[in-house]
Amino acid sequence: MERLVEKTTESAEAAGLTGSLDGLRFRPMNSSDLSEVIEIERASFAYPWSTNFFLQELKVGCARSLLAVVGDRPVGYIIYWLLQHEIDVHNLAVHPSYRRQGIGKALLEAVIEEARRQRANRVTLEVRKSNEEAQKLYQALGFSAKGVRTAYYSDDGEDALIMALELEGPV
Repeated sequence: MERLVEKTTESAEAAGLTGSLDGLRFRPMNSSDLSEVIEIERASFAYPWSTNFFLQELKVGCARSLLAVVGDRPVGYIIYWLLQHEIDVHNLAVHPSYRRQGIGKALLEAVIEEARRQRANRVTLEVRKSNEEAQKLYQALGFSAKGVRTAYYSDDGEDALIMALELEGPV
């Protein structure tokens, strides 16, 4: 199967992460993972991305992904764009059975480390204004609110909070 995103495989330990979950490792997502990724997506969001949307997103030249795997089972993922001086997170989800074990935090920390390696000066994301749990996670990692995108979510018209983590790096 075609590899959607090229990136070196990275384990949680190699990224300097210690989670409460033994055997957690990260690798790039590929097309053979999409059925399990869609299962996580549907369990996580009222308005999930479609398989075609995932395929389109991951074929963008600057798109990157990390799949969190325990044993052989995908349990979470993050999709982001690696831009010239910035990383923009587009999607993050953890299977409900594996939440509150540090997997989402570990995925974000791995992306933040990638931003530092690439000398990016910020990591950005949008989050539903109603998703206070996610906002708390982002704030705990140093993200702060930068603005609001009114009616950002086309499925229900909810506003998005723009959050950013400012890093030391080129301007």
